[in-house]
Amino acid sequence: MIRPNVSKTPLSLQDKTNLRANAFDLSPEPALVIGAEGAILAVNEAAETLFGHGLSLLARGRFRDALPAGSSLVGLIDRALHEDARVRERGLEINLFGQPSFEADAAAAPLGDGSVLLTLHPRLGPVGGDRLSDSAGLRSVVGLGRMLAHEIKNPLAGIRGAAQLLKSGAKAEDTPLAQLIVDETDRIRRLVDKMEAFSDTAAPIREPVNIHQVLDRVRALVVNGVADGLALKEAYDPSLPPTYGDEDQLIQIFLNLVKNAAEAAHSRGDDRGEVQISTAYRHGVRVRAAHGQTPKGAPLEIRITDNGPGVAPHLRDHLFEPFVTSKTFGAGLGLALVAKQVTAHGGLIDFESEPGRTTFRVLLPIDL
Repeated sequence: MIRPNVSKTPLSLQDKTNLRANAFDLSPEPALVIGAEGAILAVNEAAETLFGHGLSLLARGRFRDALPAGSSLVGLIDRALHEDARVRERGLEINLFGQPSFEADAAAAPLGDGSVLLTLHPRLGPVGGDRLSDSAGLRSVVGLGRMLAHEIKNPLAGIRGAAQLLKSGAKAEDTPLAQLIVDETDRIRRLVDKMEAFSDTAAPIREPVNIHQVLDRVRALVVNGVADGLALKEAYDPSLPPTYGDEDQLIQIFLNLVKNAAEAAHSRGDDRGEVQISTAYRHGVRVRAAHGQTPKGAPLEIRITDNGPGVAPHLRDHLFEPFVTSKTFGAGLGLALVAKQVTAHGGLIDFESEPGRTTFRVLLPIDL
């Protein structure tokens, strides 16, 4: 048995203090130390990244003063001090330091001197309003998409052309290898095209669109393809007003969602796979707008439901982020692009999932 090489020299108090400080700063979870008087005593790098400010700016004024009246964060901190124990709450609305609000799980732990360690775990939750545009992951993909488009497409064309020339003069046994180069080059080109889509920051060309015509087009595209062999059901509200958007982009949004649902339903491995597309009007639904702006109405609801195995728990908080996928050969860009397009339409997308039932919900504005 190999034993770890552990030093027998006891750590000094200073060494322990340094280790704790390093652990605090290197933690991937945003963390803040709130003093007994409400001042911010310390923040780690993850918190500075989340709020876009360093300690010198974040520490101005009292922490409680940065929170709206009745904030659940204040209640969480007070509970930790009152119970003298670590407490945790899920799904809190966080609105701090003039940043757009977001949803997060939060934990508060008393440090024994009247101060409290507050840690946050931001949750993606519904994507819409101003949130997706602030995603660091998406911004990096935008830049990467532009770079790939310019730097990779030209050499890919050369590789493909050379492979086709080799194929035309190759021996019979070598032809499959040349074709493999052509096929793989085409696959990389398709991936680059998807990445390039993220760099398109132009607003969609909007006009009144009948959402049921969009969904009928999507149904026609999948019924004899990826949805073949599945029960493809509809539950439409015929009284819905038009939405206001780009018809081609809306088709792409729901084609992606229905394809994913069909693949999930097929993965059951039996003949009871089912996908349902439903629409409804939800009075009073509003999408969170940028800071200081009036929330926008988005009452048009489209649901895509499948009876597949459900979304894996470890993917649920990151499902709309780039490169997150459960598919063996997937690039993890489909849902990220869907979320980007829904947001560009002033809408919102979220989902709920459990084994045997997953529903993706898209909310869109109406044509006023």
